[in-house]
Amino acid sequence: MDTQRLIALIVFTFSGLMLWEAWNKHTRPPSLPAPVAQAQTASPAQIGVTDKSLAIGSGAAVSPGNGVPLSSTETSGGTAPALSAPKTAKRVLVKTDFFVVELDTQGGDIRTVTLLKHASHVDTGHPFKIMQDKAGAYFVAQSGLLGQSLPNHTALWTTNRDKFDLGTEDKLEVTLANNDAVGVTVTKTYRFTRDSYVIDLRYDIKNESGASISPKAYFQFLRDGNPPEGESTGNNPFTGVVTFTGPAVYTDLKKYQKVSFSDIDKNKQDIVKESTDGWVAMVQHYFVSAWLPSIGMKREFFTQKVTDKLYSAGVIVPVGVVNAGDTGSISMPLYVGPQEQEKLKKLAPGLDLVVDYGWLTILASPMFLVLSFINNLIGNWGWTIILFTILLKLVFFPLNQKAGKSMAHMKTMAPKVEAMKARYGDDKPKMNQAMMELYKTEKVNPLGGCLPIVIQIPFFIALYWVLLGAVELRNAPWIGWITDLSTPDPFYVLPIIMGVSMFIQTKLNPAPPDPVQAKVMLILPLVFSVMFFFFPAGLVLYWTMQNILGIGQQWYINKTFSPDRVKVTAKK
Repeated sequence: MDTQRLIALIVFTFSGLMLWEAWNKHTRPPSLPAPVAQAQTASPAQIGVTDKSLAIGSGAAVSPGNGVPLSSTETSGGTAPALSAPKTAKRVLVKTDFFVVELDTQGGDIRTVTLLKHASHVDTGHPFKIMQDKAGAYFVAQSGLLGQSLPNHTALWTTNRDKFDLGTEDKLEVTLANNDAVGVTVTKTYRFTRDSYVIDLRYDIKNESGASISPKAYFQFLRDGNPPEGESTGNNPFTGVVTFTGPAVYTDLKKYQKVSFSDIDKNKQDIVKESTDGWVAMVQHYFVSAWLPSIGMKREFFTQKVTDKLYSAGVIVPVGVVNAGDTGSISMPLYVGPQEQEKLKKLAPGLDLVVDYGWLTILASPMFLVLSFINNLIGNWGWTIILFTILLKLVFFPLNQKAGKSMAHMKTMAPKVEAMKARYGDDKPKMNQAMMELYKTEKVNPLGGCLPIVIQIPFFIALYWVLLGAVELRNAPWIGWITDLSTPDPFYVLPIIMGVSMFIQTKLNPAPPDPVQAKVMLILPLVFSVMFFFFPAGLVLYWTMQNILGIGQQWYINKTFSPDRVKVTAKK
């Protein structure tokens, strides 16, 4: 395989990957407005969870009243705080150092979550809203109790304040109350902690009904099928890359399972339904929201279609038997924040897998660890990408040197090969046999020039996925005009430099004997420059640095392993 074909293989492999992603984005269905009004006014059965049963993916129903006591269930005395009930539902605003959260007393649900540490892609002057209940971008977190007419996510809750602020405190609790069920008082408490993206939700069920109850609690996400904020719907096939948005379930049995909205539409989701470990999440580019039950707690996972473009995913857990006069409690952590891998690992087993590198995880994960280490020393992700690309080139330099020497040796054999072609003509068996004898005599491996470089392709693609999925690059500046490495270069400087460097690298290689192939190789830099106009600056920086280093590498190989020098070395 000659140099030009090898370069073409690498280029077309990489471009094929990007074009496939672009095609997926281009063919994605357009956004449809979320049925917000229906979601807010629909009956419990229409939403997906009722106080009598919950239809899960398999079509089975979970009935209350048969809950099993859990080791994690806590019982405590005390009475619920006396709270005045409003006539209508209202919003409760909660502010911490990481969040601005809106709770709705209709259901006691989380209706909006704004991440103060992350800027919006649409308007970088404002923080990013990961959850909101507006048309076209509907995504909320709901919870409730099943059984004995206990309050679910449609019940009306009460609270004594409309605004809460963490201020200088380390913890903040927001308590909602409900006493719709005769003889049962339920309090729902959200606890926020400084420097944390985890919101702890706890139910306390005080049973004064005179009989034992065995409730279950459910925790779910309700989301439409539209792309999240900042993700294109596909009018331009080169406005970005396609990343997964949708539910995910993790268990020790089947590990990380993504569930596409299209599979839910077709009722083809194949998730673990029952387990004593694992979590359920709603994943999107850079961010994740996840309900995290304690290990050992029995749980039932579900994903289902609620309306035409509205989907739910969640988990059901038993509270246990709450005897008359006792109080039963259950807690459920909710993570809502960025996909910071080291922090996610500490929260729950497998949670870091939401940063999905696919089949290249075995290469991508160590790469990210090295990138993170370098960035901790340098403090700038742009220079980190440059330094890591240099290190990667140095690691593979011996392979590239070997490939260059092999290809140069092959070029010295060109006159003999041409003579064989003239001698044997179209007699391919004899030609192949003569070639094998020539390779044996010259002690040359015909694959020696391409295999060392082909081996590197998975590493380059893995690094591409690392840079694509790293939330650390979001809103991360480099120099001057590059203020966000996760968005395109606003002045197209990097794509132009990338195109020029690719052109120079192509010219350093000997011209292909086929004139058509030669023209294609010269046009590719222009094609790639236009494509890279729309790709994140961090990815373009990596590819540009790769080309610049490739120019130096190719110059060295051309000088060191020129055919004349190889001949002289062979004679000595």
